[in-house]
Order: sequence, then C-alpha cells, then structure tokens
Amino acid sequence: MDIIKLLEFDQIRNQWKEFAVTESALDKIDRITYYLSESELRKNLQDTTDARNLIEICGMPPLTSVQEAKESIMRAVKDGCLLPEQLEKIEKLLTAVRRLKDYLNRGIAYGNPLAWYEQNLDALEELREEISSKIRGGKVDDYASKQLQQVRNEIARTKDKMKLKAEQTLRTQKSYMADQFCTVRNGSICVPVKKEYKHKIQGSVIDQSSSGNTLFIEPAAVSKMQETLQLLEIQEEYEVSRILYTLSAMAADQAPVMEENIRMIEKLDFMFSKGKLSMEMNAAAPNINLDKRIRLKNARHPLMEKEQCVPLQFELGENANGIVITGPNTGGKTVAIKTVALNCYLAQCGLHVTCEEADICMNSSFLCDIGDGQNLTENLSTFSAHIKNVLEIVDHVSSDSLVVMDELGSGTDPTEGMGIAIAILEELRNSGCLFLVTTHYPEVKEYAEHTTGIQNARMEFDKQTLQPLYKMVIGEAGESCAFHIAKKLGMPQRMLETAKRAAYGPDNYVCEVQREKCKKDTSSLKKIKKAKKTAVRTELSQKFQIGDSVMIYPDKKIGIVCQPVNEKGELRVQMQNKKIWVNHKRVKLHVKAAEMYPQDYDFSIVFDTKADRKIRHDMERKYTDQRIEYEDIR
Repeated sequence: MDIIKLLEFDQIRNQWKEFAVTESALDKIDRITYYLSESELRKNLQDTTDARNLIEICGMPPLTSVQEAKESIMRAVKDGCLLPEQLEKIEKLLTAVRRLKDYLNRGIAYGNPLAWYEQNLDALEELREEISSKIRGGKVDDYASKQLQQVRNEIARTKDKMKLKAEQTLRTQKSYMADQFCTVRNGSICVPVKKEYKHKIQGSVIDQSSSGNTLFIEPAAVSKMQETLQLLEIQEEYEVSRILYTLSAMAADQAPVMEENIRMIEKLDFMFSKGKLSMEMNAAAPNINLDKRIRLKNARHPLMEKEQCVPLQFELGENANGIVITGPNTGGKTVAIKTVALNCYLAQCGLHVTCEEADICMNSSFLCDIGDGQNLTENLSTFSAHIKNVLEIVDHVSSDSLVVMDELGSGTDPTEGMGIAIAILEELRNSGCLFLVTTHYPEVKEYAEHTTGIQNARMEFDKQTLQPLYKMVIGEAGESCAFHIAKKLGMPQRMLETAKRAAYGPDNYVCEVQREKCKKDTSSLKKIKKAKKTAVRTELSQKFQIGDSVMIYPDKKIGIVCQPVNEKGELRVQMQNKKIWVNHKRVKLHVKAAEMYPQDYDFSIVFDTKADRKIRHDMERKYTDQRIEYEDIR
C-alpha cells in the first residue's frame, strides 16, 4: 500500500518543496519518511519550531541555490583553472554566506538556537573581495592588474591606428571602392573594393560579397600593424590566464571551508523550508509522547481551507485503543480519519500539525485502507482490493502501529461483510495497536459498544435540513440516516416499516464473537527507538572537558574547550579571537587539559579578558558597580 498517496502526504510534500531552494533540501524532502528514533524526531521538530520562530522575528532567510557554486569549487580543485563566470558563481556564494551570517546574527539577540549556526559559516571576505574586484560581467576586468590595463589600452590604441589607416586608404582610393565604409571580416579591418580593381589596392583579400562583385581587402599598411596587435593580444591572454589561475588557486585552497558553507546552507534550507511550510499551513508544534495517546484540539485537514473546515476534537488511547465512526454518507467520516492520520504522519516526519494543540504518540508504522482500491489491470473489485489491503495490514500490524480503515467490510454481501468487519476489528484489538475505522453496519456499532478497548463515535447530522455538520462525537454511535432521509423525502410509512424489518429482522441482533488472542512473530516489524537521554551526553562530557586542546575540522584549527557538551551535542571552543559553538562530530581531541595545566588551574586566565579578571578581583575584595560582560550562551 502507498501510505504517502493514501494519506495525501504527497500533496503536502509538493507544497513543501516550493519553500526549498537547494538541490540537497529538495532531495531530502523527496526521501522524507517518518522517524522511528525519539531523539531524532524531537530534534527535527525543534528545528522546525526554531526555524519558524526565526522567520517570524527576522523575516525570510536569504538562502540561494548552491549547485553551480558547488560544481565550480569541484572544478577548481580538479582542473586548477576556472572561467570568469565560474568564479562569479563562487563570489555569489560567498556573498550569500555573508548575508546569511548577518541574518543569523540578528537572531542571536533573541536566543534562537538556529542563529548559532552563524559560527559555522565563513564568508571568506578576502577571497570574495579579490574575485569581485577582478571579475565583472563574466570577464576579467580591465583594472584586474596594472599590466592588463596597460596591454588593453595599447590594444585599443593599435586598433584605432589600424582603422585610421584603412579609412585613409578608403579616401585616397575612393574611385575603386564599392562602398564608403570600412568593415571587419574574419577579425581583419578591410576596405570594400570593386572586383575589377583588386590589383589597384595593395593588400590581402580576406573575403568577398555573396555576389562576388565586391572583395574585402586588408590594406598593406594595416597588415603591418596586425603583427603588433597579435603580440599584444598574446600578452593580454597570458595576463588573463595568470589572474584566473591565481583566483582559482585561492578558491581551491579554501574549498573545504566553502564546502562546509554549502553543507550549512543546505542544512539550514531544509530547516527553514519546514518553518515556511508551518507558516503557510498556519500549523503548530505538536507534543510527542510514547504512551500511545493521541489528542487533537481544533484539528483540520492541511489541504482544506481553514475557513471551510469544521474543527475536529479527537482523543484516542486514554479510554480505548480503537474508535468506530458511523454516520451518514458525505458526513465527513473519511475526512475525519484522514485528518487524524495525516496530522500524526506530519508530526512524526518532524513537521508542525494543523491543530490548535496536539499531543501525538510515536507510531512504528502507519497502515491504511482508504478508497475503493479497484485495479482493472489486476482485475480487483472493490471488495477484493479491500481484503488484499486488510491482509497486508494484519501481517504488518504491531502494538505501536496506527491503523486507519474506511468503509470496513464494504463491497460484498452485507451479512458476510459485517462478519468480516468484526473479525478485522477483533484482530486489531488483539494486536494492541491504535485504530480508527468507519462503517455503516449496525452490528459493528453493537460490537464496539460491548467490547472493551473500543469506542463508538458518530458524525453529527441535522435531521431537519438533511445536512451533515462534520462534527465528531466520541462515545456515541451514529446512524446512517437512510430511513430518516427517505421519510423526509416522502417515502410512505408502510414502506419504511418493511425496510426496517428487512434490514434488522424481528429482533435486535447483537453479535457474539469468540475472541482468541492472535499470536504471531513480530521480530521483523519496525520498532520505535526511545531516546537515551543521558548516555550520549555523559560519554561526550567525559571525552571533552574544559581546558582540553581540540582540533576543529575541516579547517584543522586548534582551540580550547571552554564549555562542555550540551543536550544538542555541541561544545563551545575558545579560538584565537572568539568563542564558537561546534558540533562534537567536527571536533577531535588534541591534548587533554590534564597534560597541559596543573590541577585546580584557574581557566579564567585563558577564557576571560584582562579587564574581566580585574573586575572579578575587585568584586572579591570589595563592592563594585561594574559587571563582567559575558557573551550570550545558548
């Protein structure tokens, strides 16, 4: 079964992709699936929340595509020389990095965690300025070097002299000319000479007109200057090559830094795309639990206009693991179950949900049977398609699954369909999963009412106007309203009585089911991985301690640890002129603090300024109204 299409997540994904600009983020969105690791899910949800908060504070981030710059960097490393337009792509990348750093810096004042990624970006101002000063409009600028400027000025003067020589020939030999203007043919300045006078003009024939009556001759006086022009152009080409090689070598030297910039931009682009999607859908951050509990307040389907939606109030897992929804056709049953399932799926993909409030459990799998499922190529009827999906669901269901099924037991004989529907519910109940189903069978409503762990629910219907209200009431069974609608439309009472006896029989029928616990091998099914809240941090805190000398990759710069690993797996490092936050994966222990400093060493000597140490000393001796200015610490 294609859960993505059944839940319409593919449409959400297409909408989401409109908010990403990098190839990497688009590819990640295409491959996104629900997380099974609690820690990974919580981190991704927090990223979405932080991204939206930063957008609301600072506006849209200045992100840009990096694919062309990435290709230019690879070529600089591999081939050694870039074309001017390729260098311009690198310059645009560095300009984008500078703007992004400025944007994130504004967020630091608000304590937004995403803003600290600014410290992992390097705009390489020297390289950017060098490229921008030497490359303009897709070519090496005249002022890129004094020698280039001189050569190009000399080339321009030589060309002017050659043109003057040609014009002089044109004036003095006017009677032999086919026109009164000089022209450039095959890179040579020529005069248009009538064919019969070609021997009257000294020079080389370069071209002729389409009719053959006019020859384009480069005068001998111009030809003598052509050699000088070619030598100057060789000098120009050499100087241009030298400049391009120099800039390319500078870019190649900084390739690791630029590649890290690109990785940061792609990572931030993915995060901000989630924040933009949240704003577009007017969504909210869900709370995640592992207690098999789903609570949605004022939920709506993400693909429906907010003004058209009737807010859904939904609870599952507290009093029952399963809900059976009944009600009339077009009453909103299918929309309701899709709203619940899709919001749960969004939450487990690290996205915000279209609810006012949401408390959603993690699920090991999402199993759905929605729609008639007919397939002409496989010769499947509606009922056959349903049964095929049901068997697949039963085979993959576990206690941590969320199962959603529409029109349970439909598409076949009502009596047999009812029996199959109850058998399916019993299988789901025994598995311990959370499930949400819709049905029209009154016997199924009776079964749900008398079975532990299952609740009835109904979609409200206005019997006066015959209009659905699209509101779910949990704890009450609904009715199809077929008899009521028929009566309102004028069906005689005798026909209604006949229909009721045919439908329900002379006595009310309550189904008795033999319940046998299902036993099956669940070792191959997906399982939720609970977060180890302290183990990783404890291990890292033991690995990196204050005062340790560490090497930061990919730059291979040495720093001193000034703050231990936090809950995000980041530690703070004192560099030459600043303190930065860096992910522990980019840090390698260089020399332990114990090997460099004596026991009980005062690290404020390393980490604090001289002014700060003096203030602290004054505070220890006497009162002072001065205070130490610390950098913001996340």
